[in-house]
Amino acid sequence: MTVQEIIDGMIKKTGLKTIEADKTCDQLITGSYHTEVTKIVTSFMATVEVIQKAIDIGANLIITHEPTWFTGRDTTDWLQNDPVYLEKKELIEKHNIAIWRFHDYMHMGKEDGIYRGYELEFDWAKYKIHNPDAFSHFGACYQIPKTTLKELCGYFKDKLNMEIIQIVGNPQMSVERAGVLVGGGSLGLGIEELPMKLMNENQLDLLICGDITEWTISAYVRDAAAMGMNKGMLVLGHERSEEMGMKHLGSWMKDVVKGIDVIFIDAGEPFKYL
Repeated sequence: MTVQEIIDGMIKKTGLKTIEADKTCDQLITGSYHTEVTKIVTSFMATVEVIQKAIDIGANLIITHEPTWFTGRDTTDWLQNDPVYLEKKELIEKHNIAIWRFHDYMHMGKEDGIYRGYELEFDWAKYKIHNPDAFSHFGACYQIPKTTLKELCGYFKDKLNMEIIQIVGNPQMSVERAGVLVGGGSLGLGIEELPMKLMNENQLDLLICGDITEWTISAYVRDAAAMGMNKGMLVLGHERSEEMGMKHLGSWMKDVVKGIDVIFIDAGEPFKYL
């Protein structure tokens, strides 16, 4: 199969019509549509480490969720004299690696593939509860077995191999109703107040966040906790909150790729802690 055939099959499976190229970030970032695919890697981001691991296993197509060239639309005009870009580009071209970004189609299809991976990874689909109609396409909410914020942090640290999880609220607070906003969802997707409205209208104890802005949901939860309300949040970060979607993408792709191996490579949490 060619890169083009795999892309076409994946887009068809999402249930979406083809989005005009200038209205989506889902582009072929490197390589040729005509390349015959030998092996596929899925990952949150095509970092140099992920690219090198793909080369080592003989893969020539990387399907990435987030940018390769450091901005949301993967533009490269500003990078032409940048040594980081030039050396990374040379590595990719030397090994004829095609990189396709699967972002908008993944989130906007008949099911959000990132949340699908989240639920598969943690077996949370059985806990899913109705989102108010106003938030039908914003995050996901769950009624989980009663736990504490501290215990839930320990669970995520173990499952996601994390050293540190940022929290707001009392570590001993009780948690049953939890909302999940992966990646940039916790920023409100352009509407800053949406995470707070979701928390209030769905009577959530906890928000599990990807990205944060310190004057929005974290400030809201901090004030709520200071007034004795049972409110908290924990921060997984963008990469850790979305990587599960790419981990479980291979099983979703099986009927598209017709026997081509699909290997997940974890991009890894981007930060170290001192």
